[in-house]
Amino acid sequence: MKRLTIFAVLLASISLGVACNNVDNARNGSSNTGPEKDSLPSPDPPRNGVDANGNATVNGNAGPTNSAASQNDALRNNFWTTAAQGGTAEVELGQIAQTKAANPEVKNFARMMVEDHTKANTELKSLAAKKNITLPTTMNSGNQATLTELQNLVGADFDREYVAAMVDNHEADVQLFESQAADDSDPDAKAFAAKTLPTLRKHLEMIKAIQAKMR
Repeated sequence: MKRLTIFAVLLASISLGVACNNVDNARNGSSNTGPEKDSLPSPDPPRNGVDANGNATVNGNAGPTNSAASQNDALRNNFWTTAAQGGTAEVELGQIAQTKAANPEVKNFARMMVEDHTKANTELKSLAAKKNITLPTTMNSGNQATLTELQNLVGADFDREYVAAMVDNHEADVQLFESQAADDSDPDAKAFAAKTLPTLRKHLEMIKAIQAKMR
């Protein structure tokens, strides 16, 4: 009789434990009959590094590398484009200045622009062709706007605006060619920049002197 009583107590305790466990599972929205969601491993958070393909990633997303080589390529590509557009502008602006300038010094400077930049443009195109680089054949939008403005000016007004444009252009050109001559890893582009730089510096010095006389 005592054994039956003990067995009944044990059976009641087991039933009570199961019932309590079911209540807890119901409260937590889970069941002990299936896999618990909390037991599944969570994905790693995004991090900077490389993906499975070896591509650079930022916050888990593929992105461009920021290596010195890629920066140098960007510099070089910008140089080819900017130098070609700038050279085209110097020739075309110089051609209109040769016919419209009133100041003899401005007219002579314009003639030098056509001669020097035509020569430099030809050398740049030849160098680009050897490297299978396609250069733009037109000036940029800023110089195109300058050309349009100059076409509507005459006399001293024309001279003043043309000279101001030449100062701005050559200051930018000297800065570009100095950077290229110092930083570029392409020996051909670096040599071209270094070779052309003295001429650009001479142009800038001359046009600044002309501008000073006009004030």
